[in-house]
Amino acid sequence: MTKFLIPTLLAASLALAGCANLAPTYERPAAPVATQWPVPQATASDAKAADLGWREFFTDPRLQGLFEQALANNRDLRVALLNVQRAQAQYGVQRADRLPTVNAGVGQTAQRVSGVTTHQYTATLGVSAYELDLFGRVKNLTDAALQQYLGTEDARRSAQISLVAEVAGSYLTLAADQERLRLAEQTLLARQDSLRLTQRLQAAGVSSTLDLRQAEIAAETAQTDLASLTSQVAQDRNALQLLVGRPLAPAQWPAAGTDAPVTQPAELLAGLPSDVLLTRPDVQQAERTLQAANANIGAARAAFFPRISLTASAGTASSALDGLFRGGTGLWTFMPQVSLPLFDAGRNRSGLKVAEVDRDIAVAQYEKSIQSAFREVADALAQRATLGQQVASQQRLVAQTQDALRLAEARYQKGLDDRLATLDAQRSLYGAEQGLINARLAQQVNRVTLYKALGGGQAGGSGTGAPAPQSAS
Repeated sequence: MTKFLIPTLLAASLALAGCANLAPTYERPAAPVATQWPVPQATASDAKAADLGWREFFTDPRLQGLFEQALANNRDLRVALLNVQRAQAQYGVQRADRLPTVNAGVGQTAQRVSGVTTHQYTATLGVSAYELDLFGRVKNLTDAALQQYLGTEDARRSAQISLVAEVAGSYLTLAADQERLRLAEQTLLARQDSLRLTQRLQAAGVSSTLDLRQAEIAAETAQTDLASLTSQVAQDRNALQLLVGRPLAPAQWPAAGTDAPVTQPAELLAGLPSDVLLTRPDVQQAERTLQAANANIGAARAAFFPRISLTASAGTASSALDGLFRGGTGLWTFMPQVSLPLFDAGRNRSGLKVAEVDRDIAVAQYEKSIQSAFREVADALAQRATLGQQVASQQRLVAQTQDALRLAEARYQKGLDDRLATLDAQRSLYGAEQGLINARLAQQVNRVTLYKALGGGQAGGSGTGAPAPQSAS
């Protein structure tokens, strides 16, 4: 009997464990948003952002290299990965409670009574305080731990998508500010030439002192812009290096300019149904939290029912060490325990109420995550609808102000206008060129924002997550 006691108990325990599951049947809440985006349908050539990895969506080789370095070196993403590994280990601890813990022991007892010393040697194999999970308490706790672990993996994926978008945005901002800096340098040179000309004319009595002061003000304004933009470019570079997680070589900085696109030219699909948001990692993380809360209700319900734990051991005992494994030395113990809650001053009922409220909170948070995701996409689509027009209009404005400056300079040289008209035309052109840089930057950043909002960037990334385990059944 001793030989088969432990295997028999283990088999019976596993057969009885998880006979009932008191957790509510999980049903995904309906998405509290419209089924379509509040914009016109997209064309057939559009691409689904969630299906494009960043290597396919971003076409700039320098930017792709920065993504690879950021995914390997960014500290925030590294913390997210470590959180996944930590949650995986916690899940392993909780999952181990579903199986019996078998311990082997060897011991000796020495006793002296009335001048006689006796020895007792034992060797045992046993199970200690293993809970028969008849009502699914341990299973539901394990399922909750699994969902929490999977939620941290979703958080890592979300952090990776955000990092790709942040690196792209920082890269584009740096390129735009470098273009503004180059424009400020060109403007300063032009205004200094204009100031020298005005000084010569004023010395010859052709130009007034007011014209000279206006030229000086214009030159100083350009000098101030140049100093400010020089500082801004340095700060942009610091921000990009922080995201990448390491110093960058000169060849890795973006070229000055916003006219060259860094993403796929095809528009992202606006005609997708809004349930594409359910694949966003942050939305999936919120649903994992909801599923964990649902499992915790089952564990809280099981607390109202009896808990049965088993302690058993089998082995041999002998007064002589060399006789420990001889025939007739076997021993075994079997100690089942049943704990039935009779009076707990409402503790279990309050615990169940907490679990149910936690589930309701998780439902609200899940619905809010979908609503927030829907707004992000809708806002990006609404902005995209007019950005093309803004860029085109700004390009026409630049061309018109260039022509106006040419005419103003011609009229000034012929003595038909004073210098103030030329300075006004220069300021108008400078503002129009800055506006064009801003419009192009907004257009490119909008594409990145929409790509992120639709959950793109999951494929093709080099972030490494822990493998998702299967739930124990």
